[in-house]
Amino acid sequence: MRFWARMRTPLVSMMGAFALYLPKGVLEPLIPPENPLTAEKVALGKRLYFDKRLSADGTVSCASCHDPLRGFADGKAVATGIRNQAGARNSPTVLYAGFSEVQFWDGRAPSLEEQAKQPLVNPVEMGQPSHEAVVKAVASVADYPPLFAKAFGTPEVTIDRIVQAIASFERTLAPFSSPFDRFLAGDKSAISDAAKRGFQLFLGKARCVTCHEFNASFPFFTDNKFHNIGVAMKGNFEQLAREAQALQTRRDREAETSLAHKPGVEALGRWIVTREAKDIGAFKTPGLRNVALTAPYMHDGSLQTLEEVMDFYNRGGEPNPNLDGGMRPLDLTREEIADIIEFMRSLTDENGGKNFDWEELKELSRKTRAAELVAAPVP
Repeated sequence: MRFWARMRTPLVSMMGAFALYLPKGVLEPLIPPENPLTAEKVALGKRLYFDKRLSADGTVSCASCHDPLRGFADGKAVATGIRNQAGARNSPTVLYAGFSEVQFWDGRAPSLEEQAKQPLVNPVEMGQPSHEAVVKAVASVADYPPLFAKAFGTPEVTIDRIVQAIASFERTLAPFSSPFDRFLAGDKSAISDAAKRGFQLFLGKARCVTCHEFNASFPFFTDNKFHNIGVAMKGNFEQLAREAQALQTRRDREAETSLAHKPGVEALGRWIVTREAKDIGAFKTPGLRNVALTAPYMHDGSLQTLEEVMDFYNRGGEPNPNLDGGMRPLDLTREEIADIIEFMRSLTDENGGKNFDWEELKELSRKTRAAELVAAPVP
């Protein structure tokens, strides 16, 4: 348990231009070979991330739903886009997203680059009519072509370059100096006795670690897999699930397309991507670092507090025909639940360290929230 003894070992990108600092032994985030991490791309991506001009009406940026002031989430049950439209799912934190194998609650995007493309043209989110419209909006800002030249060698603005820059910035959002990190590094006083008890319950009786996996090389408290735990089993879910199950048997693609447009279908989760019966109602296991900052919880934002989350798991989730086999009542006492929550709070880290300046990003967020059209200052 002393794998963090030397906290900051530099991990240098392929081009040697940006040193991403990780604890000793932690695996490098997933960085596509065609998008090596560079300081210039990170700086450009930071500006784009906070720029509301990427949206159709100049009111929404990436930071609107993934806000440094709210743990890089938004504090809402579901995301809100242009014209105050409500989305279908909760905004997950962007922290540590570079370590995820796939993106979104249903895993439909295979990379941060592909993830960044989708909200731009989603009519409920940033609302641009096309990626070409995004490119035109960015290229029309006089400051941007020179920044693209620094980052990519030429001033040409393309959608791929836009999302590569945003993804590069997001890969730096990985702090590793929480009280729990200091505890692992040998400081036994860094967390309370309650948190220590909670950690042991997390690994043992509470069975949290079954899905929220933790190890020295991948200390993010997620298995990067998809599970049906019974969240959002309401409304017409059972009917939709029966239809999805039947379609899997018949292999009726036209009927699948029809089902995919029915109200409430977002509750089918991973099935929308794979069309496999085992994925009905299954959603990606979120990591738990900084979880105390990102309420409300679950893919639909239906649980307001960590206490509500623990009560949900303690009763074994919500029964349904597709419930994950690992879900069962836990018989935790109120004291044990309190200890587990204390442990989860010890994962809170609002210090970006050598990877990024969280206070600077909070200030950029305040400025963009206060102005209708504001971009981050040119680095």
